Amino acid sequence: MVLKEGQHKKRILVAPLNWGLGHATRCIPIINALIAEGFEPIIASDGVALTLLKKEFPNLSSVELPSYNITYSRKGKHFKLKLLKDSPKLLKAINAEKKAVDYILENNKLAGIISDNRLGVRSKKVPSVFITHQLNVLSGNTTWLSTKVHQNIIEKFDMCWVPDMDGDINLSGKLGHGKSLSIPLKYIGPLSRFAYRKSEIKHDLMVLISGPEPQRTLLDEKMLLELKNYPGKVVFVKGIVEKEQAILVIGNITVYNFMTSSLLEKTIQESALILSRSGYTTVMDLAKLCKKAFFIPTPGQFEQEYLAKRLTEMELVPSCNQDQFNLKKLDDVCNYKGLKSFNFEVDFKELFNLF
Repeated sequence: MVLKEGQHKKRILVAPLNWGLGHATRCIPIINALIAEGFEPIIASDGVALTLLKKEFPNLSSVELPSYNITYSRKGKHFKLKLLKDSPKLLKAINAEKKAVDYILENNKLAGIISDNRLGVRSKKVPSVFITHQLNVLSGNTTWLSTKVHQNIIEKFDMCWVPDMDGDINLSGKLGHGKSLSIPLKYIGPLSRFAYRKSEIKHDLMVLISGPEPQRTLLDEKMLLELKNYPGKVVFVKGIVEKEQAILVIGNITVYNFMTSSLLEKTIQESALILSRSGYTTVMDLAKLCKKAFFIPTPGQFEQEYLAKRLTEMELVPSCNQDQFNLKKLDDVCNYKGLKSFNFEVDFKELFNLF
């Protein structure tokens, strides 16, 4: 693909993984910062991640990358086995995206690459940054192996950015800490596209569903069934990014297929309680907005299960397994403190000096 000539601005390829919406949404503040600092971001992804970013940035050039096509198993305990089974497909996709990046570089002038967990989006010809909050990749009794494999991939890049704080007070815990790398490592602070402001509460509960199939649909169906008996006002966001926004009212529940960033930010701030997955991007967003929450981690995803358990043990956010959830569980929220923001400003100017 040959991109249109820009106005002599340095072009940076920004490539988030299409795994739920978290990787794409946490790239939004990075893309905005690149624009503010005089760069020309080029969006590169696939599936709903690419669709979402094209909606957020309709004036930016974009490139479709090969899909990893990784899905969850219907039963969480089979997730690791399914990933192992899908690994040849994953390796094929990584090789395909390496070729895609080579082609983009051959036909376009790029000053750098920022990859959010896309393992093959890098080049020796330009500075390449890898964004991850998982220096340690939890996988049960194979954590040592998954961490080693991931570390080897990260070290093929020029620099690693971790969207968290360095030190004891942090959001990611052992996921993003305690590993040394052979390349420069920078803690850039939590990333969120949102900004806190005090708002009038208009909704008792906001449900945010996201993540790969089929677990997204399984939680979607379970929650709509459970919430039929909920007495308060509910906003329900399915996390299905489609061409047009659809809104459906079912009794006390207003259902959206998706929300753009501005509406999502406004609605979260106007909601008393957020019920969602415990994905790391969601944790960062809710901390930024100082919200009370209840987490249901994706079954079998060790990272989300760890984050939910850690935040529950810290008495910040209650959580439970998907199979165990019922409306009565929401009563636990009053015994927890909720998430709070760090006073941390990302120094994007300094970060972008690499390019």
